[in-house]
Amino acid sequence: MVDKVSQAIGAYLNTAKIADKSAGGGDDDSFSFGSMIKGAIENVVKTQKTSEAVSAQAVLGKADLTDVVQAVTDAEMTLQTVMSVRDRLVSAYQDIMRMPI
Repeated sequence: MVDKVSQAIGAYLNTAKIADKSAGGGDDDSFSFGSMIKGAIENVVKTQKTSEAVSAQAVLGKADLTDVVQAVTDAEMTLQTVMSVRDRLVSAYQDIMRMPI
């Protein structure tokens, strides 16, 4: 549980740093929505690969069951988060398309 809290705090601090860079009038290349999404997707892929690696180690008898459960749970939560964000983006797009001009 403490690990999840520290991860959430880290994510919040990273977001705050990105916001500070964009509000500070830094380089235009330092922040973009696309780079933020790309970084988030890379993090998702990394989490999924870690889960697969731990599962493979468990098949070989080299990983503890609790490690496997934690890695799979992390991957599942990450995937659920991505799906929620995707659903919200699609919903927002649909709302914009329904607006009268």
